[in-house]
Amino acid sequence: MGAWQSYRLRVQRKRWRIRALRKRRELSSAVNRTNQIKPDDILVFSTFRNEAVRLPYFLKYYRDLGVSHFIMVDNESDDGGADYLREQPDVSLWTAHGSYKRSRFGVDWLNWLQRKYAHGHWTLVVDPDELLIYPFCDTRPLRALTDWLDASSIKSFGAMLVDMYPKGPVDNVPYCAGDNPLDIARWFDSGNYVINRNEAFGNLWIQGGPRARTFFADEPARAPALNKIPLVKWDRNYTYVSSTHMLLPRGLNRVYDEWGGEKASGALLHTKFLSTFTDKAREELERGEHYANSVEYKAYASGIEQNPDMWCKWSERYINWRQLEILGIISKGNWA
Repeated sequence: MGAWQSYRLRVQRKRWRIRALRKRRELSSAVNRTNQIKPDDILVFSTFRNEAVRLPYFLKYYRDLGVSHFIMVDNESDDGGADYLREQPDVSLWTAHGSYKRSRFGVDWLNWLQRKYAHGHWTLVVDPDELLIYPFCDTRPLRALTDWLDASSIKSFGAMLVDMYPKGPVDNVPYCAGDNPLDIARWFDSGNYVINRNEAFGNLWIQGGPRARTFFADEPARAPALNKIPLVKWDRNYTYVSSTHMLLPRGLNRVYDEWGGEKASGALLHTKFLSTFTDKAREELERGEHYANSVEYKAYASGIEQNPDMWCKWSERYINWRQLEILGIISKGNWA
């Protein structure tokens, strides 16, 4: 990368940090327990709207992995989710009163809160419908992974977003608060993915899977990106650029090996496609607060009319992380 491009990226990073500083005015603290955070705590950061039904299992899942504190941003929910979080002893909650779209889809809000509270911590940025899977997650807590990353001088950990779905129409089985969503959405695509390299930022760009074939069959290039870098040893000078797809400084995006080997990586099991999906998609389409004029939710709205069954004869039933490793979706790299 040339000197001019490096300079442009430094300027861009400074711009996003200044933008986050300005956007902090849209945040108001509902309950702030960050004084409980210890120097070595692993933190989760998440922004949400009307996800009350998902929050109990979301918190349980990450608590069981070893997360110590949750910093949550509520974008004006009206389903009681914020009230539930206020009562949780390991949650700090902010309310965001501004536009989700004009906050770069929540990135500005979380960039500010990470700058303020996450410096020096391993931080995990996930949505309430994303469950992190990593090598040995069935026997080793998240702390074991972050300790190994620290010992290996690795600052960021990549995870491919894997869309999970049920067998049969998504509305067939009701999802209830506290249930494991993988008991319903237990299928995924083992292949059907396209990977390219983003030359400007150095990250991989992955598309495909069931959303591409079900909702974007005619325009696969417009399908959602599946590449994520959710786990980072945060520094106040870092900034996310586009969701958790890429960061600055640019080197944090090198979560893959360019020389034929493999770096340790994980997966985010994406449990969007439950019985709550239809109402959620209609709500978000009406709000018009998502990327590219809500093109993703327009595709969902079109497909919802047919109550689609995303399952096909090539669908794979999820078993465990070792299955994902065999399929090449995650890798344990040098971690043994």
